[in-house]
Amino acid sequence: MTALLETRGVWQRFGGLVANSDVSILVGRGEIVGLIGPNGAGKSTLFNLIAGVLPPTQGSIWFDGEDVTRMPAAERCQRGVGRTFQVVKSFETMTVIDNVIVGALVRTTVMREARRKAHEVLEFTGLAARADVLASDLVPAEKRRLEVARALATEPKLLLLDEVLTGLTPTEAQTGVALVRKVRDAGITVLMVEHVMEIVMPLVDRAIVLDLGKVLVEGKPADVVRDPKVISAYLGDRHAVSA
Repeated sequence: MTALLETRGVWQRFGGLVANSDVSILVGRGEIVGLIGPNGAGKSTLFNLIAGVLPPTQGSIWFDGEDVTRMPAAERCQRGVGRTFQVVKSFETMTVIDNVIVGALVRTTVMREARRKAHEVLEFTGLAARADVLASDLVPAEKRRLEVARALATEPKLLLLDEVLTGLTPTEAQTGVALVRKVRDAGITVLMVEHVMEIVMPLVDRAIVLDLGKVLVEGKPADVVRDPKVISAYLGDRHAVSA
């Protein structure tokens, strides 16, 4: 497996709180990898470190063969790291197409070219019919798709999806799953944070489970869900709550 992304012994401390503890993961080119775990496991912090929102306290992050540990988010985006946000961050007073043009302008300063790219991405994500609608008028599932569209317009090699299937109806979630597969088929590697194991496990090639900031276990989805450590840290708790 050729690694597109690698974190090496990454730590993130916020004062006395350790959010990530010695996290070393690999994401191979062309993979869909799921980053899962209970609330407070350190998933979103790790995402922010990979995206360049903040540098790790310790350790290094490598992307496409280059050490990007101290590189700011905008430069990482230029290198090919695209992301969505857990809390949707669309520009509400702008149209759908203009939201996506913002992403496309990462790659070109020619407005006509950015608009062409944005139209292409809206077709790809199934939002073409909503191009001229204000972002504020989209339903939640469409807003999530708009996040993906804007990230895709930056032409990423790696797409970081932060809970993009959370809070959707089963039908919307299946549409989301189909879109993630389509993204991978287009040659883009995907690392996704998800809570809904039933949705994410059939979708990913590998799952990495974080618990209390550490990598608890990683492997093929079928093996991970049967792992006693995962059942006690994550599945057991959740099933106990729902029982």
